[in-house]
Amino acid sequence: MRAAVCGFPIQHSLSPALHRAAYRALGLDDWEYDLLEVDEERLPAVVGALDASWAGLSLTMPLKQAVVPLVDEVSDFARAVGAVNTVVVQPRVDRRGVPGRRGVRLRAENTDVIGLVTALAEAGAERVERGVVLGGGATARSALVALLQAGCRRPVAVVRSPARAAELRGVAARLGGEVEIRGWDELPVALTGDVVVSTVPVGGSGDTADALLGAFRPLWWPLLLDVVYAPWPTPLAGRWGGTVVGGFEMLLHQAVAQVELMTGRPGPVEAMRAAGTAALEARARA
Repeated sequence: MRAAVCGFPIQHSLSPALHRAAYRALGLDDWEYDLLEVDEERLPAVVGALDASWAGLSLTMPLKQAVVPLVDEVSDFARAVGAVNTVVVQPRVDRRGVPGRRGVRLRAENTDVIGLVTALAEAGAERVERGVVLGGGATARSALVALLQAGCRRPVAVVRSPARAAELRGVAARLGGEVEIRGWDELPVALTGDVVVSTVPVGGSGDTADALLGAFRPLWWPLLLDVVYAPWPTPLAGRWGGTVVGGFEMLLHQAVAQVELMTGRPGPVEAMRAAGTAALEARARA
């Protein structure tokens, strides 16, 4: 069986280390997990080539929405979130439940949310009173849903684009919640929360840190979950005065959920954590 992570760029991804460790721990010696550098233009060909030798795909930027029209089914939850990070390859069956000859059925899922929820819970934030999301892209949608699931009644989203604000409002409404939208010029509002989830790419982290931390220093720091895991720490995480959770924890737990979806077996968390930590340490030494 084969699986892979797709995105552009993709060489930085730790997903192979995590999934290969899971396969070893589960005794799946004939399973492979690869890196595929895939942009939006190439994605239809890659998805179209999936057959019964494939277990699934992990998807990162910029593919989390582009994949939606290419699959047979999108789970209700992934559709509500508006972002997909997993494609599961399933046998196509006829009306009697018998495997057919027409190949496979592709189902899209979202495991980013459970990755975020679990990472926050491990940091002591099982319940969130006031949460703030920085950014408005696909990962920000998952972060918004994670805060709603953690009990935050009206998360705040700080966005650059009004169009992104409309998308986030739609996500919250589909899940029976609401979101408070603030513009990027109001970035310091983040320091009034209990939890801040930054989905800002590493290239914008320094400017975000300047805009957020240049005005004042709070007496009490919220917990920061920065979804970036490499390079680490980001400028924002490095200047944060309180507890910081790195993106590795989110990556780990979303990968655990992917392993379960693709193999049908529980993901071996500690084996995957050890492999991911070792890979990060090796990169730091290089």
